[in-house]
Amino acid sequence: MDFDFSDDQKQLKDHVRRFLEKTSSRDVVRAVLDAGHTHDPALWAGLIELGFTATAIPEEYGGLGLGYLELCVVAEELGRSLAPVPFSSSVYLAAEFLLASGSEAQKERWLPLIASGEAVGTVALTEVSDAGDQKVHAKVSKGKLSGVKIPVPDGMIADFAIVSARGDDDHPQLFIADLAAAGASREAVSTIDPTRGQGRLSFDETPVEPLGTGDSSKIESVFDRAAVLFAFEQVGGADRALEMARDYSLERRAFGRQIGSFQALKHMMADMYVSATLARSNAYYAAWALSVDSAELPQAAASARVSATQAFRHCAKNNIQVHGGMGFTWESDCHLYYRRSNLLAVNLRGPMYWEDRLIECIKTSGVV
Repeated sequence: MDFDFSDDQKQLKDHVRRFLEKTSSRDVVRAVLDAGHTHDPALWAGLIELGFTATAIPEEYGGLGLGYLELCVVAEELGRSLAPVPFSSSVYLAAEFLLASGSEAQKERWLPLIASGEAVGTVALTEVSDAGDQKVHAKVSKGKLSGVKIPVPDGMIADFAIVSARGDDDHPQLFIADLAAAGASREAVSTIDPTRGQGRLSFDETPVEPLGTGDSSKIESVFDRAAVLFAFEQVGGADRALEMARDYSLERRAFGRQIGSFQALKHMMADMYVSATLARSNAYYAAWALSVDSAELPQAAASARVSATQAFRHCAKNNIQVHGGMGFTWESDCHLYYRRSNLLAVNLRGPMYWEDRLIECIKTSGVV
């Protein structure tokens, strides 16, 4: 079985990389960080113009219908460049929830807007209560939503959100909330990586409609699909952090030698390479499972997510160490990757969730 990408997909990868090298440089990322912007509008407009937001959306809903392998290719390059855009919230999550659970009318309304970039979608599933539990406390009564969701990825710029809330029967359900509707408000939330904005969404008798039948049972399957795409972003970031460490170790000299010739740094970068390569292997397997809708997807997605999270955090942290004193400074780009690695680690639920899910999948498969 060949898990490699096709020649056309590799050409797409090269095309995306060249575009992002010009439009998502470290200067662009820093400008968003320093100015406190939610994203880079010019970069976002460029991605839309090239059709990347429409990659895996079916043609009948205004998309290109290329498939998930092409979307994985795009995701990896977005992760490598630390692109400060709301791509994952809108494309990996909102669009996938609509495809999995939305009614035909909802798909026809929102998916073409996502594909064309006219609307940004997000998901608002998490909330924090005074009791500190993880239960859903937001409530929908007679079609009106009240409650608070935090943190919401790209909540400051999203046009609509897929929201979990208790319905009239008091069971958790999924609803679509137009964030321009009456009673909806938002405020920014500080995170370790301000280039990927998070928000707090408050609803006060905001009119909403159930997502399809409102059934929330497909959350896990949508998260499995999104986990593969997030893993590719993390693989892209891990590879770039490793390259930064390698390049610096070859140009920096100490005691008359390249620091890359020192055994301690050789071993450190070898470990980085192993973790990044293992993550890529798992991500490729998960991409195959996603592309064919395999029954192995839950385990493959969990494997990819766990290994990619570990690899990106490992490579980003050790990249700072290889750079030494320079690596800890604001002027160095190392902290940009360290920030993103930690944010992506807790996006889409944290590492413990995916580790537990992987263990459960392995038990269910009968391997152990």
